[in-house]
Amino acid sequence: MKFGVITFPGSNCDQDLIYALEKTGGRPVVQLWHKDHDLQGCDMVFCPGGFSYGDYLRSGAIARFSPIMQEVVAFARKGGYVMGICNGFQIITEAGLLEGALLHNNTQKFICKNVYLRTETSGTLITQNIAKGDVLQIPIAHGEGNYFCDADTLKMLQDEDRVVFRYCDKDGQVTPEANPNGSLSNIAGITSKGRNVFGMMPHPERAWHKELNNEDGKKLFESILNTVLA
Repeated sequence: MKFGVITFPGSNCDQDLIYALEKTGGRPVVQLWHKDHDLQGCDMVFCPGGFSYGDYLRSGAIARFSPIMQEVVAFARKGGYVMGICNGFQIITEAGLLEGALLHNNTQKFICKNVYLRTETSGTLITQNIAKGDVLQIPIAHGEGNYFCDADTLKMLQDEDRVVFRYCDKDGQVTPEANPNGSLSNIAGITSKGRNVFGMMPHPERAWHKELNNEDGKKLFESILNTVLA
């Protein structure tokens, strides 16, 4: 199994993600450049957090046209695994790999803090080792993390068990007060219809080691690695 992490101009979480994957999986991770047209045989591609192209226009709107995204879209359409974290979620949404859009936070402020997430499904690659209802503490750092979609799309996501995480309080209660950015239905992460594309705003790569005083994010990486390396 081979993992790849894309670096766009303005990415700032790519090295964190590479390090977390390497240390969790015990194998090297391919570094992919945004101008490349070659995924180098990767079996799973990650779009990391940051501020691609300075977040001009909408976040992710320019990165969506990077040469490598042509390959990522084609790869995902064939069933390849793709995961976008924070700015990466924005990029793959702009690329049409996931429904909806990420709007400005309802506070109109950049938010950087730890939040709680309730696991809404164990039926994905990234949550297979996490029980439905389990609460994780994962940090967020974004200005445009307010997930939005129309009513029909929301119903589809819910009916198809495609909402992966919701913002909640420490007891797992999904409340307006626990919603940091105004996301519709407290949505923090979703998966595609084929369950091979994943997007989430919180940063598991910033919560994967005891030296970071938080290992909850490691559960996602272990879920991926335990499944694909089994």
